Amino acid sequence: MDQQTTIGPGPEQVAAEAFQALRLPTHLTLDGLIAIVAARRRRRIEIEATDILNGTPVCGLWLSTESREIILHAISDSLIHRQQFILHELGHMILRHDELGVSSQYAGSLFPNLDGEMVSRALARSSFVDDMEAAAETLADLLAAAIRDSALEPKSFEQVFG
Repeated sequence: MDQQTTIGPGPEQVAAEAFQALRLPTHLTLDGLIAIVAARRRRRIEIEATDILNGTPVCGLWLSTESREIILHAISDSLIHRQQFILHELGHMILRHDELGVSSQYAGSLFPNLDGEMVSRALARSSFVDDMEAAAETLADLLAAAIRDSALEPKSFEQVFG
């Protein structure tokens, strides 16, 4: 009988614990979440749609520098798709996936015109099937639900009763 052994928590548990640790406000917007993550990372977050990713299996890409976090995402007419691309990359930031990956020296040799450290961080997240990708996507789903649920709740007594 084959028995699968698991080392450490699975992606769903990792995502759930990270979500709980955020202690998000009751009313959450994408912009509000971006501000929360930027404060935690101590860097500004820049987000840009790019047609370079259109037609590729990669919908979003996160690049981290000393002074800023950059999220590039495929162009989409769907605001929900755009939000999910961004939430997935924010999930990587929250889960601190930039601290894992291939060496910057090796990455620099693959892409000599780009900073090796930045490339190694991006390459560490290139496959959706691994646990880091699954955790980031699960966390993105939890964040999307929090944004969606908070949009359904009244924001204040005055808005409900005038």
